[in-house]
Amino acid sequence: MIANVDPNTIVYLNGDYTRLADAKVSVLDRGFIFGDGIYDVVPAYKGQAFRMDEHLGRLERSLKLIGLEVNYTRQDWEKLVLDMLARVSQGQDCMVYLHVTRGAAKRDHAFPANTTPTVFCMVTPFERPSVAREKGLTAISIPDVRWLMCHIKSISLLGNVLARQQAVDAGVDEVIQFRDGYMTEGSSTNIWVVKDGVLLAPPRDNLILEGIRYRLLEELAAKAGIPFEARPISEAEVEAADELLLTSATKEVLPILQYNGKPVGTGQLGPVYQALRAGYDQILDQLEG
Repeated sequence: MIANVDPNTIVYLNGDYTRLADAKVSVLDRGFIFGDGIYDVVPAYKGQAFRMDEHLGRLERSLKLIGLEVNYTRQDWEKLVLDMLARVSQGQDCMVYLHVTRGAAKRDHAFPANTTPTVFCMVTPFERPSVAREKGLTAISIPDVRWLMCHIKSISLLGNVLARQQAVDAGVDEVIQFRDGYMTEGSSTNIWVVKDGVLLAPPRDNLILEGIRYRLLEELAAKAGIPFEARPISEAEVEAADELLLTSATKEVLPILQYNGKPVGTGQLGPVYQALRAGYDQILDQLEG
């Protein structure tokens, strides 16, 4: 069995709720053979799904972009998420992982006809970031060598895996990737730059996966009176940033205080981060237990 994973936890696979240890898919599943599939992760606080509509909307957009038709309505996806939380979460902070592939078929690159998609869902606990909120993170720059459809939340994550391993090998928390001299994103996070009190983010295009926290941070900035701009951001601008931040479903919003071995700005928590962090916490504090 997989280390540190409870084999008795209940998962969903193709209409059935079963033990993880009993969940099986064909070795000819196109997710296994080609990485031909889509996923998303819905965070839940105290057992309550957070921004589920936005996550399911992204899931549906990604499925459409790769031509993967699944006989699930938005209500079906919502029911699945809520059912899994009711069965597994026990009112704790957790992640609902949704995974859809084109199904099992003879190995051939072209889309197969008359296949049944594989739909898998599991819930795993997670701990909200604590130490990193005050201590801050470290990052280095690397070239972005991934494909040109990063806006699709594909299960084909080899490029992200290799980027993440570069961070591990360098002894830092994250990488910041650049394509043609402009910032894209981290290995599994969106990256934000603060300069002269303005919050900057790269454009929402095919070169980044627009995290659900992208629009959330934009909303929090507006509430806090922080100017926001979405535009190309050069390597020089990242080097000269007053603050660097990262966001993701499980990391929420965190400060990067060291970049390429040098302090970011003053090397201390910046005012923009602290305002956005406070706004984020306020939203979560309003969730009912």
